[in-house]
Amino acid sequence: MGANAIRPYAGNLQVCMDRQNQNEQDDSQALNRRSLRLREYDYSQEGAYFVTVCTYKKRMIFTDIRIKRIVEKEWLKTPIVRPYITLDEFVVMPNHLHGIIIINHHVGAYGHTPLRGVFRSPSKSLGAIIRGFKASSKIKINEFRNAPKEPVWQRNYYDHVIRNEADLSEKRKYIIDNPAKWDEDEYYSNNPSSNRFLE
Repeated sequence: MGANAIRPYAGNLQVCMDRQNQNEQDDSQALNRRSLRLREYDYSQEGAYFVTVCTYKKRMIFTDIRIKRIVEKEWLKTPIVRPYITLDEFVVMPNHLHGIIIINHHVGAYGHTPLRGVFRSPSKSLGAIIRGFKASSKIKINEFRNAPKEPVWQRNYYDHVIRNEADLSEKRKYIIDNPAKWDEDEYYSNNPSSNRFLE
């Protein structure tokens, strides 16, 4: 299997594979949340993952092109902080991001300490990757908006363990086609500013 080959998920694919993020409640209801992750799956193992990260209350904050660019820049920094991952297709939509992350622990050197001023995360799980991205992008977005305590991201995220090359191709196509199908998207709102986003 090559360095970028997709390792198929060998567990029970019937268990929770494609659950949508149902945790849209306010943080005051956090204790009632249930995990969206596969119970028996190790999310730090090598493989490809399709993720969707939504804005807080699905607010359309990425219609502001400057904020959208901040999100894109922070997403693209992710493999610098975590050199064991590769980013594949991704798209920033008005109120969410879709992306494919490939975890490959055999790529390059990895350290737990800062290297030339760049933070290196000690955790290699998908959850740690998403948490790091959300934290760094929230800081940058809120610096730009001059709103340090304003929420940016929904608490959880959706993931799908990519099982094979056909699955990977399907997810890539979904991401590439997503902007053209925005009005059909489950996260679509009739907010008039969302149309400006597609220009």
